[in-house]
Amino acid sequence: MSDKKENIRETILHEIEPVWNEESRVLILGTMPSPASRNAGFFYMHPQNRFWKVVPEIFGEALKIPNNASDRLAAIAERRDFLLRHNLALWDVLASCDIQGAADSSIKNAKPNDFTELFEKSKIRHVFCTGKTSFNLWKKFCAAQYEESFGLTCECLPSTSPANAAWSMERLVAKYQKICYHSRYDSDIRNK
Repeated sequence: MSDKKENIRETILHEIEPVWNEESRVLILGTMPSPASRNAGFFYMHPQNRFWKVVPEIFGEALKIPNNASDRLAAIAERRDFLLRHNLALWDVLASCDIQGAADSSIKNAKPNDFTELFEKSKIRHVFCTGKTSFNLWKKFCAAQYEESFGLTCECLPSTSPANAAWSMERLVAKYQKICYHSRYDSDIRNK
């Protein structure tokens, strides 16, 4: 029965609030929360997704609470605190879409989030997309609107999804190091 459900394209509205504050310098963007993340109410919460291992590792840390912990609120609080301590913002490109399960390749009728307030009220200068689909959707829907007006750069990083098994933890950590640099050393100056 669950196999049939995964083959059905559903219209999904993004209901997880972005994580950011005025000190955020880097925005990490996925495409759309997976079913596991939507159920947990937070980003990258599939038990095998490596995001919450890779990103803390680049800062020399490890999270204590696993993605599938019974205390979901404690897991979310730990992740939110980690992001804000390191000047990281986290969200997804899409506000809504039609999708089959977690298959980015099945996305239809995509509508982007509105990033205006986030860029106006933070120090974000760098956007990193976690996979080719989020990067391509950013370029299609958002780049022209935001990159020049807010002085942003955008780069594609490999997906941390378990489906991207070709990338080892070591290779992912090496690629994601750029996030660490930009979150610490960017200039605070922005012409408004």
